[in-house]
Amino acid sequence: MSAPAPSPLAIVDAEPLPRQEEVLSETALAFVAALHRRFTPRRDELLARRAERRAEIARTSALDFLPETAAIRADDSWQVAPAPPALEDRRVEITGPTDRKMTINALNSGAKVWLADFEDASAPTWENVVTGQLSLIDAYTRSIDFTDERTGKTYALRPDEELATVVMRPRGWHLDERHLTDADGTPVPGALVDFGLYFFHNAKRLLDLGKGPYFYLPKTESHLEARLWNDVFVFAQDYLGIPQGTVRATVLIETITAAYEMEEILYELRDHASGLNAGRWDYLFSIVKNFRDGGPRFVLPDRNAVTMTAPFMRAYTELLVRTCHKRGAHAIGGMAAFIPSRRDQEVNKVAFEKVKADKDREANDGFDGSWVAHPDLVPIAMESFDRVLGDRPNQKDRLREDVDVKAEDLIAIDSLDARPTYAGLVNAVQVGIRYIEAWLRGLGAVAIFNLMEDAATAEISRSQIWQWINAGVVLDNGERVTAELARKVAAGELADIRAEVGEEAFAAGNWQQAHDLLLKVALDEDYADFLTLPAYEQLKG
Repeated sequence: MSAPAPSPLAIVDAEPLPRQEEVLSETALAFVAALHRRFTPRRDELLARRAERRAEIARTSALDFLPETAAIRADDSWQVAPAPPALEDRRVEITGPTDRKMTINALNSGAKVWLADFEDASAPTWENVVTGQLSLIDAYTRSIDFTDERTGKTYALRPDEELATVVMRPRGWHLDERHLTDADGTPVPGALVDFGLYFFHNAKRLLDLGKGPYFYLPKTESHLEARLWNDVFVFAQDYLGIPQGTVRATVLIETITAAYEMEEILYELRDHASGLNAGRWDYLFSIVKNFRDGGPRFVLPDRNAVTMTAPFMRAYTELLVRTCHKRGAHAIGGMAAFIPSRRDQEVNKVAFEKVKADKDREANDGFDGSWVAHPDLVPIAMESFDRVLGDRPNQKDRLREDVDVKAEDLIAIDSLDARPTYAGLVNAVQVGIRYIEAWLRGLGAVAIFNLMEDAATAEISRSQIWQWINAGVVLDNGERVTAELARKVAAGELADIRAEVGEEAFAAGNWQQAHDLLLKVALDEDYADFLTLPAYEQLKG
């Protein structure tokens, strides 16, 4: 076999990292380059199509199931490929970034699946991108360990049979990787970098371990985007000489447009599909983003007031379960974001009860599993699903034929009896500033007020501020939300943070930069599609 041609990709503006040659080998970069040449033009076309669709929603304030794909929805004969043994039982999944400590803790957590996250829980510094890949390679070769310099505590993997199955999440289609460019200086999409490096280094190794290359696909907005991913999988498997159907993908239904195309998304990926997930936080962000100028009936109340019992959220989750089970796919529930307090057991007690109620509801609704953000929540979620599933790996035989969701049910935002509050505005500003500051330091998953926040929750925060200002919302205290009020609240929060952390830590952080960026994406007349796009321009490393 002749040696592959040198990769035309260049690593730019990046300091060399220890062991990076193990990830960024000539052969691995040649594979990423092949993906880039073949698929980036289609990616670009689909991003343009997103903008066209958003313009249509702005014009009509409506969405419907697609008439041109009605035959796919009406055809009861097709199913997705059977789940591989490693993905039959997904009753609890833990999420988190791919640093070495999290890799070990997540694999050891007792969860059935670990969502190894290169997306919303990871700020895409070059170090995070490359060392995250090394963490996974080392985990599969059992050469990973970690010692906490502060505490001296060491971390090591449990036996293979006790480890969670890895489902890796690459970045969404909209994000580029500025440190990897082609001969024309065009950056490679982050999704193809993350997928390509992981697949190239680990696909055969995972097969030898009795598992496979499994993926979560984020931010999908249409079945055409799912078709693109399917074509990527077909090409990648051929390239490495791996049997077609080895890849398995779970799609996050975390955009309002994708909620109208669940069956079509499964159909496009049917040889590689393993399920759909109800990504609740990004879903709320997507509703605000798409209907932000649709008037009062589309105004969401405080983020924490929109629970999964809201009628439009019930419609979304019940339709997801019915769709998945009709087609033989797993239905995976949403995130329990609570982070237990080491100091306040009363806070923990109240939160654990809420988590239990949430997971009980999902299990009773027919979900086959659900997400948690912290190892302490694994037993709580496990108990909820054990009670319903028993020794069965899933409940895909529960077809939920009683569910009948109409197009308008998914966007009946005004069916929720809750209104925006001043406390909600303050919380949005607090979460926005604190999360962005951490993100600019390279941290993508951050505990704030006992909740694990990631890019999705920051997106809701800034989008709600934007929507409330532009809709002229009057809060519970009688104040109208204006840019001036948002600036006043943000200035107060910045002063509170300075007092809380002290002058030295404040000066060493990115607090003023985070404050300014939040106000930019919350107050600019031109709404930024993703907070992470302008934030990436300011991200060092």
